[in-house]
Parts: sequence; structure tokens; C-alpha cells
Amino acid sequence: MTRTLVFDVNETLSDLRPLAVRFEALGAPGELARLWFASTLREGIALAAAGDARSFALVGGETAHVLLAPYVDDPAVAADAVLDSFLELPLHPDVVPGVRALAEAGVRLVTLSNGAAAVAERLLGDAGIRDAFTHVLSVEDAGIWKPAQGAYAYAASVCGALPAELTMVAVHPWDLHGAAKAGLRTIWIDRERRRWPAHCTPPGQRVESVGELVRYA
Repeated sequence: MTRTLVFDVNETLSDLRPLAVRFEALGAPGELARLWFASTLREGIALAAAGDARSFALVGGETAHVLLAPYVDDPAVAADAVLDSFLELPLHPDVVPGVRALAEAGVRLVTLSNGAAAVAERLLGDAGIRDAFTHVLSVEDAGIWKPAQGAYAYAASVCGALPAELTMVAVHPWDLHGAAKAGLRTIWIDRERRRWPAHCTPPGQRVESVGELVRYA
């Protein structure tokens, strides 16, 4: 395996489960949180398929507005509250020890998120592991969302590497499918032991935690 790991951020490193509490506090069903995140990804990926790009905050705000409208008096304010909560999400418990082990092993670590780089910077900084990452990248600078190949090519360019010299690490099969099509190696973090979708290119490796990545690096 190559010694540069490119991590997705949202849901791969960050734990989205606390968002359900925010939706409930706003008067909406907690399960709407997962639908909101999935809807935001759907819209952003649809824009990428059309060759367009918008910020995660803009797309996420619009999808939150639509989903929360039946439950709140002011969906614009509620949508802002959801985005604010997104900035305060914790990391999965396996992330900090896993990242530190990878850094100690001399592995170069990079992030590539469909969200803003500032969100990842804050997430990693608050956890005390920002210094383990060489680059914190956002598709906003690439001009196109993942899984468009241009997003991964941007990461390779910044890293000064060929796509084949990078390994994409994510929980999302669609992300790893896009990375594989762009020439990157792939590792699937499967914390919930799910079935891999047959319509996506299989990952190169499958692990259940960030810490398990050390044996491949």
C-alpha cells in the first residue's frame, strides 16, 4: 500500500449521530438528520454530475430548510442551527488513537472533504490531531464535489503525487468508487459491518476502524 492516506471527513472521521438530538430539539424527528445528510450529498453530487459546484453550507442549508419546514415556524433559522451543530460534531472513538498510531508509523495523512476545509480544521484541531495531517483539503478548492474525478486529481496535485500513489479512506462506497475510477487505491471503513453495494467498484481493503489501517501502512 502507498504511504499517503487521504481521508474523507464527514461521517468517516466525524460522528453524525448527535445531529439527531439537534433535529429533535428543533421539534423534528431525530431520524430526519440522516435524511438531511443524504439529501445534501445527493444534491451536491447531482450538481457535480452537471459540471457545477456549490458550497456544502449552501446546499446543506437549502436541504435543511426544505426538510424542517413542516416542523418549525422559521425554517431558515432552524437550518442555520443544523449547520452550526454540524461544526460541533465529535470524532468517532477510534479516530484519535488510530490517527496517532498512523502518524507514529510515518504515514502521510491528508483529508479531502465535500465540506469546507475550515470545518475539518476545527474538527481535527479540537481533537488535538490537526498536526498529524499534512494537508486539509476541500473540494471547494477543486471546483467539483467528489466523486467527480477532478476532486481526486486535485488532491493528488496538492500532494505532488500520482493518483495511484494515494489511498482513499472512507465509509461511503460512492466515494471509494469515484476514487477507484480516478486511479486511487481504496480502503473502506466499515464500522457497522454492512454489505458492500454490488454496483460499486469493490474496495482494495476493508477495515472496521481507523486503527486497523496501521497494518496496511
